[in-house]
Amino acid sequence: MDLDAYAAEHDREWRRLAELTGRRRLDADEADELIALYQRVATHLSVVRSRSPDPVLVARLSQLVLAARSRLAGRSGFSLGAVGRFVRTGFPLAVYRAWPWWTAVGVGFVLVAGFLMYWTAGHPETAAALIGDEAAAEAFEARFVGYYSEYAAPSFAFQLWTHNAWIAARCLASGILVVPVFYLLWQNALNIGVTGGVLAAYDRTDVFFSMITPHGLLELTGIFVAAGVGLRIGWAWIAPPPELTRGQAVARAGRSGVLVAVGLVGLFAVAGLIEAFVTPAAVPTGIRIGIGVLAWLGFLGYVCYFGRRGARAAT
Repeated sequence: MDLDAYAAEHDREWRRLAELTGRRRLDADEADELIALYQRVATHLSVVRSRSPDPVLVARLSQLVLAARSRLAGRSGFSLGAVGRFVRTGFPLAVYRAWPWWTAVGVGFVLVAGFLMYWTAGHPETAAALIGDEAAAEAFEARFVGYYSEYAAPSFAFQLWTHNAWIAARCLASGILVVPVFYLLWQNALNIGVTGGVLAAYDRTDVFFSMITPHGLLELTGIFVAAGVGLRIGWAWIAPPPELTRGQAVARAGRSGVLVAVGLVGLFAVAGLIEAFVTPAAVPTGIRIGIGVLAWLGFLGYVCYFGRRGARAAT
């Protein structure tokens, strides 16, 4: 093959591809032209490699093809637009679609924790059997209240953020095994139920709810979402939809789980700030609880509005 003649014949197409690839915006006709030129130049590269592999020309054509492919596939890297789409659609839609799972987890958790609280309040001696003598003694000594002001608020908020995010990550990661998710939920329900029951046994129920409500509504909802989405991944493995293979079903549920995991990082950051700065604040109980309720309702409203809108757009 006469390499010079081949390059002269197609040089105009190559320069045109480089021009289109470097443009900031393309109209519909230019986009179609870019696709056609990309396919054509990819063929030219294949011909040159197989018949006359000149390293300079191969390098030029390879660079053109890679740049055009990158333009067609979309530019990688950080994008404010991508962040906006995640906040407006990706995260709320993933949470909204999984609402039957995490609401069921929430109802079951509240029932179990409520029963443990009721039982422990009537039989305070069971606290030691359930959580150990030392932990029960700390609860009796009102360590529950002191816990929220024991550390400096900024470091306490960071500690809470990482702790809750780690619990959520474990729920999502172990969802395919199902049982570990229920174990993690049981541990949290046991802690809340027994602590509340011990305080209720000493007529300190008001203290319990005044301290746990401001941050607990948002924090526990985040745990419920993580657990529900994790169990949804496990169920995709157990009973995949008829139109999908087991692997495809798990992959689809897993992608949703990744979106939820990233979004919950922000939710737990807000919950940690409330727990560190609002829960122990020396302000009336109604104000502290009101802040927690507003944050919780704000999250639910955000998920319902943007999640429902995303679901409608997807249909």
